[in-house]
Amino acid sequence: MLEKVLNELNNIGDVEASAIASRDGLLICSTISKKQPAETFVAMSATMLGAAETAMTELGKGIPERIIVESKAGRLIGTGAGQKALLLVMTKPDAGLGLVLIEMTKASGKIRNIMG
Repeated sequence: MLEKVLNELNNIGDVEASAIASRDGLLICSTISKKQPAETFVAMSATMLGAAETAMTELGKGIPERIIVESKAGRLIGTGAGQKALLLVMTKPDAGLGLVLIEMTKASGKIRNIMG
């Protein structure tokens, strides 16, 4: 069921790959090609999201809804998917961010429901 959620997300034209990770950075499921190390990708992404949560909380700004890292080659977007999981997406550099974020919100809700 989790793979189906990721495949639906990947049907958005500008999404290159997606993954679901545990909050401590362990790979649960991904659509990342074998050429790229999915385990390293999710571990580093979980670390970034955890650091962002710590920073925002310490500043009294609450828990961030998502992190977005941009480069000339693309974007990395991470968001929570319940208490147990994170949803991570890689997009093309010119991806329509609004559509991707809307679909990620829907997908994270589905993941939350599946994982309990």
